[in-house]
Amino acid sequence: MGYKTLIVEDDAVQRLKTAHYFKQAGYTVFEATDSNEMNSILTCNKIDLIVLDLKLPGIDGIQIAQKLRATSDIAIIMVTGQTDQIDVILGLEVGADDYVMKPVNMRELLVRARNLLWRIQLTRDALYKAETAWAQLEKDDSVYSFLDFKLDVKKRTLEKNNESIEITKAEFELLLAFITHPFEVMGRERLLSLISHRTDSPSDRTIDVLVRRLRAKMEDDRKKPRIFATCHGEGYFFSADVK
Repeated sequence: MGYKTLIVEDDAVQRLKTAHYFKQAGYTVFEATDSNEMNSILTCNKIDLIVLDLKLPGIDGIQIAQKLRATSDIAIIMVTGQTDQIDVILGLEVGADDYVMKPVNMRELLVRARNLLWRIQLTRDALYKAETAWAQLEKDDSVYSFLDFKLDVKKRTLEKNNESIEITKAEFELLLAFITHPFEVMGRERLLSLISHRTDSPSDRTIDVLVRRLRAKMEDDRKKPRIFATCHGEGYFFSADVK
């Protein structure tokens, strides 16, 4: 599996039990009893997931999660007591990704860990592909023409009848994705994967907002779009001939 997990827990029995369960599942496991031991391990190892007890001596789990999130995108699952609901909310607000309640169901914890790491890896893979594609586009000197518009890839400019139209990087990338796939229905997830300018929490809404902004800048009648057509339940398609 290859994932490295750090168990931060001052209760020796709970720590050893969790560590054993993750080792049995194929994870490489490190153990720490407090923030000092945790920092020493993080300095020398690239950790993928931290299983973090909320109540620790010295610096507690909420403070640790906050400091980690300020400098890292490492996955964090908090372990909390039944009476710590307010602290759970605080922990999630400062950067923890998920939580489990004590007494810990090890099977549930492992499932949550797998799902979290899977989602993070998918996001990283999509971002890497988009950034790689964008790096290739920066070498592209193509100029696309459609209707009254001209898009210069190398200059990153859009013109209508030789008059410049200001567009953001995200709008430019989405427009280029449409132009290179004319008359092809493009789902929102696919469109998200083709742009590198992603928000902290990219979603279907991200694409809808960008399409609405492009329509406002490029369509003569936004209520009757002739460039960016909506295919209800499926996504969008670019309905102009491109040269």
